[in-house]
Amino acid sequence: MAVTLFHRGPSLAALHDEYAARGRIDHEAPVRSSSGTVVAAPAERVWAIMADVASWPSWASNLQVLELGEVRPGETFRWRLGPVTIRSRFARVDPGRELTWTGTFFWYRAVDRHVLEPPGDGTTRVTIEESLAGPLLPLLYGEARLRANHERWLAELKAVAEA
Repeated sequence: MAVTLFHRGPSLAALHDEYAARGRIDHEAPVRSSSGTVVAAPAERVWAIMADVASWPSWASNLQVLELGEVRPGETFRWRLGPVTIRSRFARVDPGRELTWTGTFFWYRAVDRHVLEPPGDGTTRVTIEESLAGPLLPLLYGEARLRANHERWLAELKAVAEA
């Protein structure tokens, strides 16, 4: 248990370059989650909504975008999810397929992957995969809470994409 409680994971640079930019999360991180849903809308529509980061607060609850440049690999953005301010950097911006970034808050590091898969019937499967690492994290924020946040995000994304 001590190893998990104090697991810091790779450095932020390694997490960004060796994990997020390569389309993967840190599977050794103490908090991980993966959730998905099928949206009754084509991938182009879902992508347009997801990639318009500035508009996230108009449909995603409890979220504010504080600073944002371009949505492209290497660019940074700062946002607030509830009371927590997160500093993020895009790692993969593959239109219609994947939006992935690394993020830091307090002394924790995360990889967030959003993958779109169009099965060919006009719908889109959206999967969120995330890893979080940092000292004592499992005592403060667990997988169930992370999954609940993902499920809420997916439900809100689905609602706006299908409207």
